[in-house]
Amino acid sequence: MTTTTLPAAPVTDAHALTGKRRIAFASYVDENYLPGFLTLLRSLALSNPGVCEDFVVLYDDLRPGSIARIRALHPRIVLQRVDDTHYDAYKKGDQDNYLVRKAYFILDVFRLRAYDTVITLDTDMVVLGDLGELLQLREGLAAVPQFFYGQHKLNSGLLVIQREYLSDEFCARIDRCGRSGDYELDKHDQGILNAVLDGDFVRLDPRYNFVKRRLSGDLPVPEDTAILHFTGRHKPWQGGEAGYSLAEEKWREYELSDADFHAAYLERPGGLHHDLVVHFGTPHVRRTGDVEVARKVAAAHIANGDYQDAVDILSGVRIPLDEAWPHEVLGHALMSVSRYEEAKARLLLATAAPNRAATAYSRLAQMAWVHGDDTEALRYATAGITVDPTHRPSRLWTQRAAAVPAQEQGSPGEQLAHVAFYMDRQGNAGDKLLPETVRLAFGSDITSRRWHSVHAHRLFDEAALERVNSRRGLVIGGGGLFIPDTMPNGNSAWQWNVPDALLNRIDVPIAVFAVGFNAFDGQSYRANRFRESLLQLVERSAFFGLRNHGSIEKVRAMIPARLHDKVRFQPCPTTVMRQLVDGWQDPVRRDDTILVNAAYDRAGLRFGHDYGYFLAQMAQAVRDLGSLAEVQCVAHSLDDEKIAFDLRREHGVSLPVIPMYDFDNDEIRDLYARTKLVIGMRGHAGMIPFGVGTPIISLISHPKMAYFLRDIERPEWGVSVHDRHLAARLVERATDLLSDHAKTVADVHGRQQELWKATEANAADLRVILGS
Repeated sequence: MTTTTLPAAPVTDAHALTGKRRIAFASYVDENYLPGFLTLLRSLALSNPGVCEDFVVLYDDLRPGSIARIRALHPRIVLQRVDDTHYDAYKKGDQDNYLVRKAYFILDVFRLRAYDTVITLDTDMVVLGDLGELLQLREGLAAVPQFFYGQHKLNSGLLVIQREYLSDEFCARIDRCGRSGDYELDKHDQGILNAVLDGDFVRLDPRYNFVKRRLSGDLPVPEDTAILHFTGRHKPWQGGEAGYSLAEEKWREYELSDADFHAAYLERPGGLHHDLVVHFGTPHVRRTGDVEVARKVAAAHIANGDYQDAVDILSGVRIPLDEAWPHEVLGHALMSVSRYEEAKARLLLATAAPNRAATAYSRLAQMAWVHGDDTEALRYATAGITVDPTHRPSRLWTQRAAAVPAQEQGSPGEQLAHVAFYMDRQGNAGDKLLPETVRLAFGSDITSRRWHSVHAHRLFDEAALERVNSRRGLVIGGGGLFIPDTMPNGNSAWQWNVPDALLNRIDVPIAVFAVGFNAFDGQSYRANRFRESLLQLVERSAFFGLRNHGSIEKVRAMIPARLHDKVRFQPCPTTVMRQLVDGWQDPVRRDDTILVNAAYDRAGLRFGHDYGYFLAQMAQAVRDLGSLAEVQCVAHSLDDEKIAFDLRREHGVSLPVIPMYDFDNDEIRDLYARTKLVIGMRGHAGMIPFGVGTPIISLISHPKMAYFLRDIERPEWGVSVHDRHLAARLVERATDLLSDHAKTVADVHGRQQELWKATEANAADLRVILGS
């Protein structure tokens, strides 16, 4: 089929597809103000330990050693060399004066194009409190009004600049003002900005730019001060100024050596950002051999999908036998890179401590299950429940290990082997439906008479190889199997735990069917292991079909050009469900409902700093949508119910919750076929209802949602969770889709027919390949 090419962005530009805000801090730094900037960086990390955004350093004369000192204090420094030649036409005053030069350079912030929000900080500032409110600002240009010169003027030491001001149009306004000379002489950036804005800016509380001059006479710094600004000529690192000793004491709290700073950060309570833990913790561990810090760094690596790095940091320190937690984390890392025997030894050590035993036992159960030993898995999982009856992972592994496998029917020569993620009871509803739907694409018999199940997460060993090679072919799919962290392993670095050597010994035809590249915006495959395994899989496959063109482009970028033509489009079979289910009948009548789904796995990657905004917008949308139909929450997994809890707690909005994770496959299809509209964040909260003929609006927090909508040439059926007018857009689009529901359903059917044509064409090839 032909897909629409949109000019907005390349199909694989994750940020453009999800609309996730890119945020950066920015400062102009020179050698004279370097001590102030280093203190600013330390204060930012210690006062906001969970925040780690890009920090743009505007500079023109920093020495290499100074740059190294800056990089040591922040893992995401972006160096931007600037000059003031484009301001020659409107320079005034002493060009050697730092404040004047800084004024010119800071105006270059408005020439940054890589970010949606930029927060400028002067190098004579120190951060004392939470900046969450600033990170959540989404509109306008925000600043603190000048204390001495009236509320209509801003103090430019702190600016929160949104996308519309980071533009050529606004830069042109600055240039016109500068060339006209119609601005105040002192502090050119303030003069020009005040002249251009003429009081039109969002006013922030003074605590975000609390100027030192307000503390004259040694007044104490107010406890709620978030940013203290040492305005004036006398800076703390230059000896300070009489009458401000209490303020300067605050500054000196952050005048630390690197070693003391690292230790101070790592001792902070609460949520530490994993990038900062790694950046500060790694040199700390090298210097001290601190086992507890090594554990924190390893856990941060694991959270980021860097499993080998986690192994390396903990393997480099001596862990006492009775230190259970580091052993447990090292065991987790080792099993994630498939060093199973070493992992088992570490986890057994961790079971000695009551507070770590349940987790250690659940990981031991997982490893035993991965190796096909259900008896051992059940023993370990039961031990975990014995230690902690409330431990959910142990309960899940108990259920999985105790499950009775399907009875094999028919002869192996009549069967296809099927690698898939077979979801547990009360697991994700979409993933539960997927294996069955893939099989329907090959015929109506989905039972073990025709299919031999191979769970993707179980180690593909010699016995598994023998079983597969006795079948007439191997089907791999569907779902987003190309994701690095759902069930990490070191054999392939994606969901199928298959070593290359065994993959290359499969001698029956291999068909990769409707697999998706599922990395989130901000998530990547860091190991070469994935690329190597992917290359082997493409080369060995007789059919290699991916479920959207975004995934196709991602995979083609990782393999040689000679293999590009092997990668073809195969829609997810859930999107053509009406064509696959024998005797399918569209509903005679539909329930007067709108179903809403939200997803919370990897919430930081989905929402960034915008979850509060998303929730408020959804509260308004649910209220307004109620005039169109009854709004209900449909939960694909237990965690999806969070939106209902949060809406009621934060906004007083109550939603009935439908526990779809408890449904069987027929019930899932039936519910989605009977509703009028689905507004869903999960991929299969869009694809399944679409597949049964129901209109959809996708809440886009993952590129795959946009990939699908582009493939069906209906990008307008998606709204980013970060959209500035999310509630209004949802209500407007829902109203449009429901105003002539029959016409909308017919459009869904028409779009589906195009996907069905692609599926039928592939089916003809697969019949030849698999001999059926």
